[in-house]
Amino acid sequence: MGSFEIQPPKLDPENIDDHNDDEVSPIEEVRLTVLNTDDPTLPVWTFRMWFLGLVSCALLSFLNQFFSYRTEPLVITQITVQVATLPIGRFMAAVLPMTRFTIPGFGSRKFSLNPGPFNMKEHVLISVFANAGCAFGNGSAYAVGIVNIIKAFYRRNISFTAGWLLIITTQVLGYGWAGLLRKYVVEPAHMWWPSTLVQVSLFRALHEKDENSMSRSKFFVIALVCSFTWYVVPGYLFTTLTSISWVCWVFRKSVTAQQLGSGMRGLGLGALTLDWSAVASFLYSPLITPFFAIANIFVGYVLIIYIVMPMAYWGFDLYDARKFPIFSSHLFTKQGQKYDITAIVNDKFELDLGKYEETGRIHLSMFFAFSYGFGFATIAATLTHVACFYGREIYVRYTASHKGKEDIHTRLMKKYKDIPSWWFYFLLAVTLAVAFVLCIVQNDQVQMPWWGLIFGSALAFIFTLPISIITATTNQTPGLNIITEYIMGVILPGQPIANVCFKTYGYMSMAQAVSFLSDFKLGHYMKIPPRSMFLVQVVRYFPNILSSDEFSLYAQFIGTILAGTINLSVAWWLLASVENICQDDLLPPNSPWTCPGDRVFFDASVIWGLVGPKRIFGTQGNYSAMNWFFLGGAIGPIIVWLLHKAFPKQSWIPLINLPVLLGSTGMMPPATPLNYNAWILVGTIFNYFVFRYRKQWWQRYNYILSAALDAGVAFMAVALYFAVGMEERSLDWWGNDGEHCPYAACPTAKGIVVKGCPTM
Repeated sequence: MGSFEIQPPKLDPENIDDHNDDEVSPIEEVRLTVLNTDDPTLPVWTFRMWFLGLVSCALLSFLNQFFSYRTEPLVITQITVQVATLPIGRFMAAVLPMTRFTIPGFGSRKFSLNPGPFNMKEHVLISVFANAGCAFGNGSAYAVGIVNIIKAFYRRNISFTAGWLLIITTQVLGYGWAGLLRKYVVEPAHMWWPSTLVQVSLFRALHEKDENSMSRSKFFVIALVCSFTWYVVPGYLFTTLTSISWVCWVFRKSVTAQQLGSGMRGLGLGALTLDWSAVASFLYSPLITPFFAIANIFVGYVLIIYIVMPMAYWGFDLYDARKFPIFSSHLFTKQGQKYDITAIVNDKFELDLGKYEETGRIHLSMFFAFSYGFGFATIAATLTHVACFYGREIYVRYTASHKGKEDIHTRLMKKYKDIPSWWFYFLLAVTLAVAFVLCIVQNDQVQMPWWGLIFGSALAFIFTLPISIITATTNQTPGLNIITEYIMGVILPGQPIANVCFKTYGYMSMAQAVSFLSDFKLGHYMKIPPRSMFLVQVVRYFPNILSSDEFSLYAQFIGTILAGTINLSVAWWLLASVENICQDDLLPPNSPWTCPGDRVFFDASVIWGLVGPKRIFGTQGNYSAMNWFFLGGAIGPIIVWLLHKAFPKQSWIPLINLPVLLGSTGMMPPATPLNYNAWILVGTIFNYFVFRYRKQWWQRYNYILSAALDAGVAFMAVALYFAVGMEERSLDWWGNDGEHCPYAACPTAKGIVVKGCPTM
């Protein structure tokens, strides 16, 4: 590992402000991608920016919520908007009148619908609009999951108002936390936020003149057309190419072979894909993740999937593992049958203890149980890793932030007015007040007491700084879902909706803070005035034309209404119109409406909220040993840090990032080994081999290729749905009949009878 080209920044707290060359960034990827110049005269608050930004925000809010229910959930990111809005913006610059006029109430200030050529800074703000209220373009608002599980899985009701307020408050609560931490994770050069470089590279490709025979714009168009054209094959004509599980094809009657070879329901040994949506569905594009992070994830993935899992399942049969599928997010009875959750919920939407004792304990698949154990370890490792490797730097930043030297990008940003802290405080106070009203007035809907809101918000704030640092340096974001649901499950068991609400406030406000900070780093690199970035971020949830900073404090309320209303309206529509949506046992074969993310969200509500951790991971459950993972995760980074201090010349030691390694399979489920296999393979090719041996090509085209692949798939997926999906027209042949692993989800224990599976 000592030869890795992409490494995390080597930080020396004693000389943190004394970089030898103040005119360049200390991070090589940033030097290769971001310009060191700025034109402060470019207009940003234009009619074009507001119009295109607001339309894009509304459109993507609809599409991402729509696609979030699919088996391979397509996330249409702002990259698609970047491509589509460029010709529209230039067209508007060519045809809109340049006449200057005044508006009553604004004195002698003059406005124009067309202040000149469509520029890059306008384009940046449009793309920030298009992020539509989801951290890092994850799609729909996290709180919509609460509505989904209540209506689709529990088969109960929640009012539109309660769901609407949940989305509003959880989407903007994290802005207060972000405002307090900007100085420590945006301004420092070593906090480089790899994902933002894709955006910077694409903006440059679309706007800069390029004299080379293969300009970046031309390369982008060619790659986009190829991606767009190809996706019709795995997306419609030959869907088996999404999961090429060839081991199942060879061993058509073997349960064990299909458990090993299935990419969707097994360990994915040898499973491949020719579908870019499967490569980037859950882990984002591998082309934008630094190789040291990919290497850590690869090591953790191999260790867990191909060493720990086979030993636990076939070797030791831990927790009667062979009675259940080897890879599944479903919950099971002792006899290996799927657990009927609705049978143990009473009329008050709480646990019916008598029915639960009659049905028996809940059992998990071996992988699902271990996924929680490694999740425990990841949370603990995140805290100790940041304390050991970044604690001194954070302290130095805190004590010397006003007198240290800045890098070139920070100095250029000093030309613009900074954001007053009270803007963030006001936003935080208003959001908390609305959330309090929800918890008190609508308590019968959300179950969560008012003190749960305070506790969840405090927990999110504590974790925002360390998780922001991990994200800013590795492009991986450990979540708070496990720790928040564990805590609330211990304090308030038997109430599933209270648990998921607490998790949403505790997790989502942190995620939104990280997203907000990432957008600020994009603005930092692109030299966008901070106040403009703030106003676009808080209003990207709903269209509202503001012409001065004084209206920014009202924009959040109107903005939240749009994203919340669109997300919730689409959810309401699909939950009512698609029969048996999210119920994979009842849906037609190959139906795309399986809701893998919501399935995991529902299972978590049962494990932590309805049944409670004491009956799963405590003395009354089967999996109490998983709690030792907390201790192991906390100790691990300390050992790595001590080794680094003992052997400072060994450059590979600080590359061991235990939060990333332990959390390597954190997206599984709903992600599958197929997604990981493809992601690791593609990421290694481009961010190790191409970066090392074809660095000039990597510099010019790597991020452009990532953007083109995403955009091409997004455009074709939308076209396919409206062309053939709405009318349910499909091709019925072998190549559209799944991955051909019918026995991958079968148990292997003797005497367990499951429909469709051979009895051992």
